Amino acid sequence: MEAEGLGWLLVPLHQLVSWVAAGAMVFGGVVPYIPQYRDIRRTQNADGFSTHVCLVLLVANILRILFWFGRHFESPLLWQSIVMILTMLLMLKLCTEVRVANELNIKRRSFSDFDTHHFWHWSSFADYVQCVLAFTGVAGYVTYLSIDSALFVETLGFLAVLTEAMLGVPQLYRNYRHRSTEGMSLKMVLMWTSGDTFKTAYFLLNGAPLQFSVCGLLQVMVDLAILGQAYAFAHHPQKPAPHAVHPVSAKAL
Repeated sequence: MEAEGLGWLLVPLHQLVSWVAAGAMVFGGVVPYIPQYRDIRRTQNADGFSTHVCLVLLVANILRILFWFGRHFESPLLWQSIVMILTMLLMLKLCTEVRVANELNIKRRSFSDFDTHHFWHWSSFADYVQCVLAFTGVAGYVTYLSIDSALFVETLGFLAVLTEAMLGVPQLYRNYRHRSTEGMSLKMVLMWTSGDTFKTAYFLLNGAPLQFSVCGLLQVMVDLAILGQAYAFAHHPQKPAPHAVHPVSAKAL
């Protein structure tokens, strides 16, 4: 009798928890970029943030949306991809404007140049939009032709989550190359870690496709590696390089 009496409370409570979890999935992924966005606007310097993070997330979420057409998954994950794409475009717009304003070299680089040396380092936000639209069009057309192939659909889903799992790799590499995490928002990485942990638990508990869970675990490991870099570089900062005498060497630095 007591259990039946509590039933009227448990059912709406369970529904409320489900809604909160779904909302966290949709919008939780973009929260880590708020402090980084604010730091870039405040300092007018985007050097500490790798825009290849935006590239990884744009590719991953476009592929995930295409995967949905072949194999439907939870709606919050679909909406999460849409919200993330819009967020990454906003990040790219800000980073491009700041970088171009600070650049001494005023030579314009555009997507239509098809110069691989300057790929994803263009002078206008419109060029990034063109690239994203071109990729979406090609990937969408291939998906349309192969949507009846179960192997293609599963491979597409795996590529989507594997690409997303590589999210932190550009930042990890940038930190390693510069031997510093200066300019990188530590709050962003901490939010990455907590968000990816929550997301992976959500995948496991809700029976999401296996690819989602495996790559979620990989993503958490990359986040922890970046946190390890932040700790190591803070406690063992790189010693300043001695001044070079040769003019050519000085230019290389």
